[in-house]
Amino acid sequence: MNTMTAIVRNGQIELPRPIDLPDGTEVEIRLPEAAGADSFQAHEGLLTPEEIARTLAAMEKIEPLEMSDEERAALEADRQGRKEWEKSHFDSRADELRRIWQ
Repeated sequence: MNTMTAIVRNGQIELPRPIDLPDGTEVEIRLPEAAGADSFQAHEGLLTPEEIARTLAAMEKIEPLEMSDEERAALEADRQGRKEWEKSHFDSRADELRRIWQ
């Protein structure tokens, strides 16, 4: 059996040179092994019931993010500061982009 290495671009297989096969010829493509046995891609996107149960159990262990009033206020102050900085620097940044594109 002859082999050839190809490259996948935008979901299409590109061969390094044309091959002379009639239309409709069936070819076998061997895909590289997935990163690990528990990899999502190893199962082509399908999870076994055990994997689903294990995933759901792990998700149940995640604690919700709860911020104190002080943390919430600090976050909002940071957002406002960034917003004001962006507004105050908008014109100079726009000018810089204009110069780049001219």
